[in-house]
Amino acid sequence: MTFPNKLLILRLIKTNLTMFFRDPITSAQNQRIKNFAHLQKARERREQNVFIVEGDKEYNRAIEFGYEFASIFVCFDLISEAYFEALSSGVNADAEVFPVSKEVFEKIAYREGSGGVIALARPKSHALSDLKLPEKPLLLVLEAVEKPGNLGALLRTADAAGIDAVVVCDPQTDIYNPNVVRSSIGCLFSVPLAVCNSAEAISWMKQMQISIYCTYLKAAVPYTEVDFTRGSAIVMGTEADGITDLWVDSADQNIIIPMQGSADSMNVSTAAAVVVFEACRQRGFK
Repeated sequence: MTFPNKLLILRLIKTNLTMFFRDPITSAQNQRIKNFAHLQKARERREQNVFIVEGDKEYNRAIEFGYEFASIFVCFDLISEAYFEALSSGVNADAEVFPVSKEVFEKIAYREGSGGVIALARPKSHALSDLKLPEKPLLLVLEAVEKPGNLGALLRTADAAGIDAVVVCDPQTDIYNPNVVRSSIGCLFSVPLAVCNSAEAISWMKQMQISIYCTYLKAAVPYTEVDFTRGSAIVMGTEADGITDLWVDSADQNIIIPMQGSADSMNVSTAAAVVVFEACRQRGFK
């Protein structure tokens, strides 16, 4: 088993990465390791005020976008000291670092290829008032999203398109579910995000003069026929039920993606990508 040498710790201190290295963990019965199972539950994440960030790419992106870590678990059998040092540039100074054995790391890792690092990060505030938007923003609104994998995929779409913010309304899953972090490949950290109920979101958008375009199968016009160059919010519902009447009635225009086959709908992340990139095209997406 490989543990960090004193030279690594000295280099980290000299580069202002004054992380606190703790004693190595070699037993899966260690309470910190057993706690990972508890953190699969949203209630435990809320009570402990931490969530799991697994993987070197996700770890690096969380640091890049200003997330702080309570603790970091690193396996130096799977990641080199130099790479860990490079990844950790900018990490908060009070983060505790626990070197772990390969066996222990495999116990807490959900997937293969995690890159040898897993962290417990502190969540951020996600109020509508926290959003910093341009004059004519483009928003993606997700009502009652249920599946963590879908939320993660939608965040990847939003990141790829350069969406100004994602607003998650009445969520049925915790945005810090480990599957959201994994499926978004860390885009959870890079995309401006607000969480609220639908009534709050609608009132806020009306106040901000943001046009509401709801994807809806009835009484709708093709999505290519609306003007997304103004302040716009594209609203997606669940795959099973679509959007609720509250959004339908509040929309400036309900829109539809015309279908050529026998199906009347598609995967929500795919549908969102179709409409979002049309909006980007209208706005001169490059």
